[in-house]
Amino acid sequence: MKVLHLIKTTSGATWALKQIEQLIYLGCDVEVILPDNLGLATAYIEKGAKVHILNIDFASLVKKPNLLLSNIYKFRQLLSDINPDIVHSHFVGNTLFMRLAMIGLSIKKVFQVAGPLHLEKKFTRLLDIKMANKYDYWIPTCKLSEQIYLSENINKNRLMTTFYGTDVSTYKKKDKGTLREELGISESTKIVGMVAYAYAPKKWLGQARGLKGHEDLIDAMEIVVASNPNVKCVIVGGPWVGADEYFKTIVEYGKKKLGDKIIFLGTRKDVPNLYPDFNIVVHPSHSENLGGAGESLLMEVPTIATNIGGFPDIVKPNITGWLVPKENPKALAEAILEALSNPQRASNMAQEGAKQLKQTLDVKKTSKDVFDFYKKILVD
Repeated sequence: MKVLHLIKTTSGATWALKQIEQLIYLGCDVEVILPDNLGLATAYIEKGAKVHILNIDFASLVKKPNLLLSNIYKFRQLLSDINPDIVHSHFVGNTLFMRLAMIGLSIKKVFQVAGPLHLEKKFTRLLDIKMANKYDYWIPTCKLSEQIYLSENINKNRLMTTFYGTDVSTYKKKDKGTLREELGISESTKIVGMVAYAYAPKKWLGQARGLKGHEDLIDAMEIVVASNPNVKCVIVGGPWVGADEYFKTIVEYGKKKLGDKIIFLGTRKDVPNLYPDFNIVVHPSHSENLGGAGESLLMEVPTIATNIGGFPDIVKPNITGWLVPKENPKALAEAILEALSNPQRASNMAQEGAKQLKQTLDVKKTSKDVFDFYKKILVD
């Protein structure tokens, strides 16, 4: 079975790389189209995939019609040379390009939906669905995405829901991290953490605040600190590509609201060593799949998330963590204060979360789900 994967970035999406590694292990002949030779490009080759370089992101090409047409021609030439059984896209922009470029071709196409953001807006949702034909299938990676496709009358046989998995063996609870020593924070001070890149608001989607909810956490922490001054907020993660000015505004806003009660660490490569010193990790996103909630639970850190996207699939109230309404700093503050005042209960729920996710997020399982779906649609 030969499968061509379409991936729009070499600076992220490690979840796609991990899945491809397992698909190769299961017997797939995998080729990958990437936008450049940077970042993770070498890792794909090392895992056994053949790599081709071509920009196939519809969003970046739509304003350059000549380049769009040229890259469609190059893509169709690659399809002719590779002769894949399935073309598998992991991003909306790649999917729209794939659908446009493959008009008239009878090759099965799979869109693995990394998150529900485009489905939450009517225009982009309809673009996805209306550009599809009888050769198109979907792999939602949270239940919300699946429900939206079903509500749009997509036949259930064309859907297979599974998470993007990870190597769960790499997540091990540690009793002590490096964060408190680095920052000089005593054990008596509670640390509320957030681990996320900062994504600038997308005005065309009507966003006034960033997608990850940094401002909401800052507002919530203002309430928390007023009630419990012996708390600090530590935010890990710098600006995502192009969001440098926006990130500066977040830092300024945080310092104005919280002063020395908030610390911005920027992008770090030692995040697993920071988690053990968090008393709670908060994921206040406005739209998300699983985000970092899987990571914090696998590290057995008490977890609070917004009640959106794929978070409810793994953060289960009174079982594995807390869910709060999005864009609601007051409710978020209440959950933080509750978790801080019940540390044993919070720890017990985090342990249960880790136990559940070590099964459901195992990349060997989730990749086998995808492999079996391939076999199903090839005889469909």
